[in-house]
Formats: sequence, structure tokens, C-alpha cells
Amino acid sequence: MGMSVTITSATADDAEQIFKLQYLAFQREAEIYGNYLIQPLTQSLDSLKAELARDTVLVARLGEEVVGTVRGSTDEEGTGSIAKLCVHPRLQGHGLGARLLRAVEEALADGTTTRYRLHTGRKSESNLRLYRKAGYTAVGGRTASDGVELVILEKDARTPDDYAVSA
Repeated sequence: MGMSVTITSATADDAEQIFKLQYLAFQREAEIYGNYLIQPLTQSLDSLKAELARDTVLVARLGEEVVGTVRGSTDEEGTGSIAKLCVHPRLQGHGLGARLLRAVEEALADGTTTRYRLHTGRKSESNLRLYRKAGYTAVGGRTASDGVELVILEKDARTPDDYAVSA
């Protein structure tokens, strides 16, 4: 087969594939917390389409199939917020999440971005491992509206990356 995964900007035509992938990929998170009302599982297609129009949304493609996605935006204070990073379960553990994370950081790095911020569930060990390896450190926590305890992580956007992303 030998197809390689490419990362590009999402288009409006990708909305349904992203929506289905997000629902599939976040099942594991819901299982960890015993909570199937987490935001990625309850987000509407219309809400996702609004994010596509407003935010930086990247997709990883294997041929025509969307197998990974991530969203980001930068606020007026220079904080690049990264959200909803997910990879199709059959491709997890092969570095695609790290590639998507690097790609969204690069997409948000416009000279005014001073830091990147994201969050994940306190029990989401594989996510925490990925983010720590990518240079993120915990700066706080909060409880999401769905009751999940979150860890807030940040990384300085002005320092060179100290992690390698494998293909």
C-alpha cells in the first residue's frame, strides 16, 4: 500500500469526516472518565463548521480519508490555544499526534504568539506524555462543565522546539 499521511488545512468539505473521526477518537477518553457527555462527543456539526470557518483547523489525510485533526486559535494576548487533537484509533502510537501538534504550533506561529496552551484530562496519561515530550508543562487545572478534571499545560512559543517528530 505505501501511502503516506499528509497534513493540510481543513476545508468546509472535511466537516463530516472530522465530525465522525472526533466522535470515534474521543470514545477512549469518555471510557477513561466513565463520561460520554464530554464536549468532543456532544459537539454539533454546525458548531464544528463554525470552528472550521473561524479557527485554524488541520487534518491528517491517508489518501482521501481524514485520520487525524487538531484546532487552534490565537487570542489578542498572544496565546495560541490548541484543542481537539485526535487521531484515528488504528493509527495511534505512530507519531501522528506529535506531527499534528507540531503542525498546529507552526500554523499559529505568526510572530505575535508568545505561548501555546492546551488542556487534557487528568487521567489521560498518553496525552500527558505526548504534551510533556513536546515541551509542555502543567500550569494549572480546572473542572470542565462535564465534571472532568483537566490539566492546563503551556509551552513558550518563542523558544526552539526540543523534541523531534518522526514521520
